Amino acid sequence: MSPQQPVPDGTEGSPVPASADDRAARWRAQRREAASAHGEALAARQRAESARARAMITEFLERAHALGVDPVPLHVRSYDGRARYRTPLRGWYLRRDETVGIDTAGEFYVLTTPTSLVARLRGVQPTPQDPPLVIGAGGKDGESIDMPDALARVLAGEV
Repeated sequence: MSPQQPVPDGTEGSPVPASADDRAARWRAQRREAASAHGEALAARQRAESARARAMITEFLERAHALGVDPVPLHVRSYDGRARYRTPLRGWYLRRDETVGIDTAGEFYVLTTPTSLVARLRGVQPTPQDPPLVIGAGGKDGESIDMPDALARVLAGEV
């Protein structure tokens, strides 16, 4: 017979049962890894979606130029919709409420901001964002629109 090897808890020959703290730590580590993988997959889907939307916008710009659909000055609205602020941008609104638009360079903008006296005097410089395939996704019924439909409405003069 071979001699028994001592184990960390001081008993010989029997395996050490995992403590509740060890099991909980392993479970937390697994959940962190799963959440990280889920977050990376979501980010990859969003990048792919934005790339498809950018391609649609590029095609729209070519068609708008060919059809002579002129850009208009883009304004930013306050969150409550009462104030309207000027911007240096020219482009097209993608929604009738003028809260989303694209400029002549094909950049996508959400055109809302908090109410501000400074914005009323100086105007606003909106920040471009990654375009989605569905504008207003997750909003109330009737408030979302697919990017191709929004672009087609602009070309048809409906916005």
